[in-house]
Amino acid sequence: MGAALARAWLAAGHPVTVWNRTPARAEALAAEGAAVAATAAEAVAASPLVVACLLDDASVGEALEGCDLAGRDLVDLTTGTPAQARARAAWAEARGARFLDGGIMAVPPMVGDPGSGGYVLYSGSAALFEEHRDTLAVPAGARYVGEDPGFAALHDVALLSAMYGMFAGVSHAFALIRREDIAPRDFAPLLVSWLGAMAPAAYRSAERLESGDYTGNVVSTLAMQVAGSATLLRTAEEQGVSPELLTPFLDLMARRLAGGQGDEDLTGVIDLLDLRQDAA
Repeated sequence: MGAALARAWLAAGHPVTVWNRTPARAEALAAEGAAVAATAAEAVAASPLVVACLLDDASVGEALEGCDLAGRDLVDLTTGTPAQARARAAWAEARGARFLDGGIMAVPPMVGDPGSGGYVLYSGSAALFEEHRDTLAVPAGARYVGEDPGFAALHDVALLSAMYGMFAGVSHAFALIRREDIAPRDFAPLLVSWLGAMAPAAYRSAERLESGDYTGNVVSTLAMQVAGSATLLRTAEEQGVSPELLTPFLDLMARRLAGGQGDEDLTGVIDLLDLRQDAA
């Protein structure tokens, strides 16, 4: 990912100095016009805008420990948690740097391609973001999500969590049909179309969470959906498919129904996941 980011800035005509913990990996970028720093400190000293994209938060601390960050703008595009981002922001500010955390919603082939739909979420110093907005938007779309340094990571992980939930459903669906005379390539367009049609339900959930009303204009009640879930489990059994990707969510639905919320839609399941609300 770091190499893809550097190539995008180089292609746009920006001067780029790179440093890699494995020096050989920077050689290709040197051939494309990047200056190669021998140390992280040398790379930091080369520009007021410093972008880190490493394995994890610990790697960032290790790489930048001892570097003079005073007066620098540090943008950390390393995947981490909200708490790690907040701690890294405090760490950077204590060293005289402004800080932005970033969550990259793209894979390397999408970087530098304006039509790919990839983007980067940023949070932290609003002044830093505004000053470097155009530069940050070169590799992928730049979306600022707030002054709280942890918000980019939180948005990132929330979106990735939804993605893995979708992958779980896709995996279960393919498992159901794979032993039958149904070509996966023929089934895939139906699957993609159906998921696309269902995705806007997120807007209704958002509205219900903000209003607190989970029962208004409900089309498919929780009671009806719990009753129908037996067919999902029975079909999995008939097809010889483990239901383990489905049962955690179905169990939550049944729990919510047992609490007397059968006239809701599925939004109430979110309340069951909120451990802080339970503690309150």
